[in-house]
Amino acid sequence: MPLAINSAAPDFKAHSTHGMIWFHNWIGDAWCVLFSHPKDFTPVCTTEMGVMARMKPEFERRGVKIIGLSLDKVEDHNRWSEDIRTATGHALNYPLIGDVDLRVAKLYDMLPADADDTEARTAMDNATARTLFVIGPDKKIKLTLSYPMTTGRDFNEVLRAIDSLQLTARQQLATPANWKHGENVVIASSVSDEEARERFPDGWDAPVPYLRLVEMPA
Repeated sequence: MPLAINSAAPDFKAHSTHGMIWFHNWIGDAWCVLFSHPKDFTPVCTTEMGVMARMKPEFERRGVKIIGLSLDKVEDHNRWSEDIRTATGHALNYPLIGDVDLRVAKLYDMLPADADDTEARTAMDNATARTLFVIGPDKKIKLTLSYPMTTGRDFNEVLRAIDSLQLTARQQLATPANWKHGENVVIASSVSDEEARERFPDGWDAPVPYLRLVEMPA
């Protein structure tokens, strides 16, 4: 079955630029972003790797660990890291998993189980290995985003989504379209009006009865 929201994130052990990673142990009690790349030395992925290095403090401020995966050897990753620094001004400061045998990519349903792992594979052969997963401390998948090779990912959107996920994990709230941290939120449908009046004594705005908007709690 394909991995879906609230599926258990598969555990694995793999080599990375930071040594051996036992994935669930490495996550610990944190949140995690795992994002994949079809091949080293590819142009769009090079920009993404540098942007994530620059934005790492923003993820850490939210208690989120970041880890990359690319379908090449760790030795290739180390050489690619120099290009990433040259191109973006930011060197890798998080682990990058080597997945030359495609094991993790298959485990996370990014490639078919019968895909061969020959060195002749090109980036186009691995094009579907362009998925980002947000994983919670409970080791379950909270969000997935898949992009084509020609479209660079917007990691500000990933941060926005994490702000929503972390807020709604703590309280029976939801976030509306285009929501940003600090804006009004939605009282979840699972909360009755009676319960909502206890929690939000100042009331709420309801353009329609089932859409109850309140200020984001501090």
